[in-house]
Amino acid sequence: MPRPADEGRGEFPSRARSLFISEATISWFLETVISGQLAACSSMLAREPGSRERSKRARLLRQARFPVPKAVECFDWSHARFPEGWGREEMLSLEFVGRAEDLVFHGPTGRGKTHVATALGIEVTHCGVPLRLFQTAALVPRPGRAKREGTLDRLLANVGKAHLVVLDEFGNVPFDVEGARLLYQVISGSYEGRSMVPVTSVELGRWGTIFADDRLAAAIVGRVVHQGRLVGLDGPSHGLEESLMLGRSGS
Repeated sequence: MPRPADEGRGEFPSRARSLFISEATISWFLETVISGQLAACSSMLAREPGSRERSKRARLLRQARFPVPKAVECFDWSHARFPEGWGREEMLSLEFVGRAEDLVFHGPTGRGKTHVATALGIEVTHCGVPLRLFQTAALVPRPGRAKREGTLDRLLANVGKAHLVVLDEFGNVPFDVEGARLLYQVISGSYEGRSMVPVTSVELGRWGTIFADDRLAAAIVGRVVHQGRLVGLDGPSHGLEESLMLGRSGS
């Protein structure tokens, strides 16, 4: 004879996952339950929010596809330069993500730009916020391929789910005109809707050469200038409006 506690055990997991329990069922349960059953069910329900939150964070980390995990505590901030009146504490508060503001991490190769962007992204996922991190050179061909395959809307929708988009190694490889236009479509779709974090070693005044189209470059610069901040690593931090003027050096 099966014990009463074993009756329905096999069906319990699927039933529990499939239901949002109604007030009527809760009332019925409270009227019929014995104390031991109530304690067990209360413990199960108390565990569920934490379990869901952990699962969500793990899912967000997988979706972000960080190449190597990094931590903000492991970074030497002594050479970081922030805009006047805005610094590391403000950045790590992540309030800029909620306001859909942009950051630009700029500096020479090997100074930790990707480290900072990755560590910041991991902190964002710990807060339950979705993001996407792309190696820009690998992202540029994707919109063109998706357009040819008829899946561009799906790609843009995938990017659109993120509240933060990190574009690593931005400008390391020049874009052709088609790639630049489609990348601009990805970026412009984020305007005032999510934060963008380009990570670049290219002098900001030379962004026009990256896009092979000065008008596209000016449009993207205009977006970043409008709502962005420049974080310089191993160098002085200039104001974005000055640093991003086409034809001028932002190093």
